[in-house]
Amino acid sequence: MPLSSVDALLSLANCQELFGIVENSARSLGVSDVEALFGGHFGALTRFANNTIHQNVAEQDAWVSVRVAIDQRTARATTNRFDAASISRAVEQALTLARSAAPNPDLLPLAEPGSIPEIHRFDSATADASAEHRGRMVAEAIRVVESMGQTAAGIYSTGQSVEAILNSRGVSAWHAETMAQFSITAMAQDSSGWAKASAVSRGSFDPLALARSAADKARLSRHPEEIAPGRYTVILEPAAVLDLVGQMFGDFSATAVADSRSFLTDRLGTKLFADNIRIVDDVAHPLQAGVPFDGEGVPRRKVTLVDAGVPRELVYSRSSAHRAGVAPTGHGFPLPNEVGEAPLNIVIAGGSTSLEEMIAATDRGVLVTRLWYIREVDPYEKIMTGMTRDGTFLIENGRLSRGLRNFRFNQGIIELLNNVEALSPAVRASGEEAFDMVVPAMKARGFNFTEVTRF
Repeated sequence: MPLSSVDALLSLANCQELFGIVENSARSLGVSDVEALFGGHFGALTRFANNTIHQNVAEQDAWVSVRVAIDQRTARATTNRFDAASISRAVEQALTLARSAAPNPDLLPLAEPGSIPEIHRFDSATADASAEHRGRMVAEAIRVVESMGQTAAGIYSTGQSVEAILNSRGVSAWHAETMAQFSITAMAQDSSGWAKASAVSRGSFDPLALARSAADKARLSRHPEEIAPGRYTVILEPAAVLDLVGQMFGDFSATAVADSRSFLTDRLGTKLFADNIRIVDDVAHPLQAGVPFDGEGVPRRKVTLVDAGVPRELVYSRSSAHRAGVAPTGHGFPLPNEVGEAPLNIVIAGGSTSLEEMIAATDRGVLVTRLWYIREVDPYEKIMTGMTRDGTFLIENGRLSRGLRNFRFNQGIIELLNNVEALSPAVRASGEEAFDMVVPAMKARGFNFTEVTRF
C-alpha cells in the first residue's frame, strides 16, 4: 500500500475539513459543543504454521466518532462514511442519544487547546512494506527453525495508523504512526521456544535473530524434567516481566483509587517495592509508541508512577483531576466512559546487569521466557496466578542445566517487586497478556511456583 493512502484520507487538513461538516451540522441542530475523533488504519499480516505461510491478509478502515454535549448530557455516535450526509446523521444520532441520557453533574465543558508535543513515529519503510517483503522474511525465519528439526508458527505484521481529535473549543490534534510486529514459536517433539518483537520501524528488530532465539530455546529445553514446586530465585525475561507486572498499571488510575478498587488506595506515598524500582509513564520515550494526547485532546505528560520503590503519582483524566483539584495528566479515555484513565506508556527503569550475568551469578534458580493465562487472585495484594511456557529452564551453578516442565505460579506483584535483586537494561518488550512496554529482565528471590503443569 502506498505511503499516502491513510494520510491522504485522514491528513490533518482532511480532518479539519470534515470537522467543519460536523460543526455546521451541530449548529444547525442548536448544539455548540461538539467533538470529533478520527481514526484510520491500514494493516497487513502474514501468518505461518507447520513451516508454511498459509495466510496473507490486509485491512483498511477509517471512522469518525462524534460527541455532543448539551445540558450536562453527552453521547457519541460513530460512522465509517465520510460524506456530508453520513456525518450529519452521526451528529443527529449523538444528539438523540445525549437527550435520552441522564444528566451528569460532573460533566465538564469540552477541553481547551493545549501544547501537544510533536513526536515523529512514522517510518516509510514500515508503511510501504509489501507482502513480498514479509513473505521473504518469514520464509527465511522458517528455514532457521526447520534446520534444527523443528516446526515454526507465528505472524509478521506491518501497518500504519492515524488518530486525531478536534473540538469546537479549538482543540486540533493529529498523529500518524507505523508499527511492525514479529512473533515466532518453534516447536520440537517435547519442547518449544518463543520470541516476539514490535517497533515503529521494522528495521529495529531482526526476524532471523528472533527465529534463532526461539529455536535455541526449544533445543535447550528438550526432554524437560520435573522439579518440585516451591519458592525459587527466578530470572524473568522482559516479556515475562511485562505480562506479569503489567497487570498492576490500571491501578494507577485516579478514578480507580477514588473508587477504592486499586491496590494503591491508602498506600500512595508508602514504600511498597525495592529501592531499585522506578517506573514512569512517558509517551515521548524513544522506544515507546502511541499518540501524545488523550481521548479529550489533553497533552500527555510524563508521570513518575514509582520512585525508589514508592508509588508517587497517579494519572488523571480531566474529570478525575477536577474532582481532586489537580491538573490532568493527559491519560483520559474518550467520553463517555466508566474507566476514567490509565497509563499507557510504561517505562520500567533498568539496571546494568545483563541476562547472562544474572544467570552466571545464580547458584540455583529458574529462568522464565514468558508467562500466560494470567489471572488475578487478590486485587489488593495484587496476587496473580498463571503459567510458564515456551522455555523454562533450571539454573545450576551459574548456567542453564536443563529444560523444565512448566509451572503454575501464585505470586504477588508487590512481593515480586520488593524482592528484585538485579535488573538488565530496559528494552521494548512484547508479550501476550499486557500491552507493549519498555522493561528490563528481572532477577528476584522467592518466586512462588505452586505446581507443575502437565506439559
